[in-house]
Amino acid sequence: MRRFLFALLLSVVCALAQKPKDVRLAAKPGASAIPVVAQYLNSTEPDTRAEAVRQLIQIGGKDTIDPLLRATSDPDAEVQIRATDGLVNYYLPGYVKQGLASTISRAGSVVRTKFSDTNSQTIDAFVIVRPDVITAVGKVASGGISMDSRANGCRATGILRGQAALDDLVAALKTKDNRVMYESLIAMQKIRDASAGPRVAHLVRDLDDKVQGAAIETVGLLRAKEALPALRGIISSPRNKNAERAAVSAVALMPEAGDGKILEGYVGVKDERLRASAAEGLGRINKAELKPLIEKIWKEDDKMQPRLAAAFGLVLNGETATTDEAPLRYLVNTLNSVSYRDVAVAYLMEAALDQKVAKALFGPLEQGMKDEKIQLSRVLGASNEADAVPVLEKTSRESDAEVAQEGLRALRSLRARLKI
Repeated sequence: MRRFLFALLLSVVCALAQKPKDVRLAAKPGASAIPVVAQYLNSTEPDTRAEAVRQLIQIGGKDTIDPLLRATSDPDAEVQIRATDGLVNYYLPGYVKQGLASTISRAGSVVRTKFSDTNSQTIDAFVIVRPDVITAVGKVASGGISMDSRANGCRATGILRGQAALDDLVAALKTKDNRVMYESLIAMQKIRDASAGPRVAHLVRDLDDKVQGAAIETVGLLRAKEALPALRGIISSPRNKNAERAAVSAVALMPEAGDGKILEGYVGVKDERLRASAAEGLGRINKAELKPLIEKIWKEDDKMQPRLAAAFGLVLNGETATTDEAPLRYLVNTLNSVSYRDVAVAYLMEAALDQKVAKALFGPLEQGMKDEKIQLSRVLGASNEADAVPVLEKTSRESDAEVAQEGLRALRSLRARLKI
C-alpha cells in the first residue's frame, strides 16, 4: 500500500510541476532522488524531460541506467541524444562534457547540434557493458527520432564497442544520410568485427567524399578482401588525391602477393603518405624479394612518416633487434614524440601480435623512459602474449603513478582478452 501511495504521489507531483526548475529542485538530495527525477520523464514538456535526463546524469550511478534507457525511446531528439550520451558517460566518465549533448541548442521545437569530427574514444577492453544498454543505443542508431540522434547512436555504439548492435549499424547505412553513414562506419572500425567488412564494401565508391573515405578505411581495417578489386580500380582511376591515398592505404592493410607491383610503384613518389603506405604494404606481404624496397625507404627517406612505415615493414620481416640503430628501436624511440606517437603505437600494436616482437618489447618496457613505458604498456595490453602478464604486473607497481596506472589498465585488458 505504501509503495502504491508513493507512486501515486510521484505521479501527482510530476503532473502538477512541469518546469525544468522543478526538476532541478527535486534532484537536490542526490541519489535518493532518482525515483522522483525519473518520474519527470513522463512529463508532456520536452524541456522538462530533457532536464530530468540532465539531472540523472549529474547524479550518476548505476541506478540511473534504467531511467536513461527509457529516455532513449523518447519522441524528442534532445532527450534521446542526452540519454544516449548519459549512458556512454556511465561507462566513460566525463564524456557528456564533449559528446553531442554538450552542443545542443533549442529554438522552439527545433533542436540544433554540432558534431565534432574528433571521434577516437572507446572504453577499455575490460569494461563490461550491460547488454540492454547496447541494445538501446543500437536502436537509436537504426531508428532514432532524428538523423542527429541516429548519428549519435552510432557514435555511442562504437565507443561502447557494441558488437551486438552491428545489425543496427548496418541498418543505419540505409538512411543515406551522410553523417549517419559516416558515424556508422567509424563505429564499425572501433568494434573491429570482420564480418562487417563485406557488408560495407559497396560504399567504397560512395559519391560523398567523406563517406567514401570512411568506407575505404573500414574495409581496410576489417581486412575485407572482397573490396580489393574495387580498391585497385580506385587506385588506377582515382576521383581525387584523398581517394587514391585511402585506397592505397587500404590495399596496404591487406595486400595479396600480386599487389606488390602496385605498391612498388609508390616507393619513389613525392607524396610521403603514399610512400608510407607502400612501405607498410610491402612489409605485410613479407616476401624476401620485396625487402630491398622497404630498406630503400628506411635508409634514404628523410620524412618521418615513410621512415616509420619502413621500420614497421622491416620488423614484420623479422628484424626484432632492439639495438640503437634497429628499426624496432626507432619505433620505440618515437613513442617520445607527441606528433608521431600514435603512429608508432599503431604499428607496434600490430607488430606485437607476433610473439617474437611482443617478447622483444619486454626489455624496452622495463628499461625505457616514462612515455615509452606508458605506451608500451598499451601495446602489450593489446597483444595476445601471456608472457607479458608478469611484465605488466611489475609495471603496475612502478613508483611513477602514471606508469603504474597504465600498467594496471593494460594488465586488466590483457587478462580480459586472454580470459585469465
